[in-house]
Amino acid sequence: MKKILSVALAATSLLFLNCESADKKFNISTGVIGQLTKDTKVIDLETIYAEDSIVAENGIPNLNLQVGFKNEVLNDTNTDTTRIIKSNFIYNKIDIYEKGGKQLLSLTPTRDSVPKIENIRIYDPRYITDKGISMTSTFKDIKDKYTIKKIITSMNNVVILLKDTGLYFTIDKQELPSSLRYDSSVNIEEVQIPDAAKIKYMMLAWE
Repeated sequence: MKKILSVALAATSLLFLNCESADKKFNISTGVIGQLTKDTKVIDLETIYAEDSIVAENGIPNLNLQVGFKNEVLNDTNTDTTRIIKSNFIYNKIDIYEKGGKQLLSLTPTRDSVPKIENIRIYDPRYITDKGISMTSTFKDIKDKYTIKKIITSMNNVVILLKDTGLYFTIDKQELPSSLRYDSSVNIEEVQIPDAAKIKYMMLAWE
């Protein structure tokens, strides 16, 4: 009986740890999104996402590095293959895909001598803020949980900027009343956006 109880407790503990790990992987809080923080270096992405796929676009030599820096390809000691992310390059965009092809994030790096992450577009609805907001939330969910700092109107979208957080959201104008969809000169106000309006893009900016 004791042996059965021990096995059951071990299984419960393992399940709890797995759930906690999954939660952390998709949690968004101050300065953190999943496995990334404001201090994460681009060169560390391959270690962080070792079980996922990385697509790094438009890599060019980093001119911020001092003259004489060796333009060499780094080798991944774990797989003995050429790394996708090179320490002496800067990238316009880095996409993160889960095994199986589902896109998780799109990252825009800084152009510093040691690049970090500047802007993040969230694709996967499993990413959720500490106040319960995700890609599946509505405008009502956002305004109920956060203070809206500013609304920017563009040709096809409205951008919702939040106070005291780097999160911002894009809502397609097709979600608005027809009288507001086609005039880019009209500044959309909070009261004019329907509660049920869906999120088109969920973004996070780090300064």
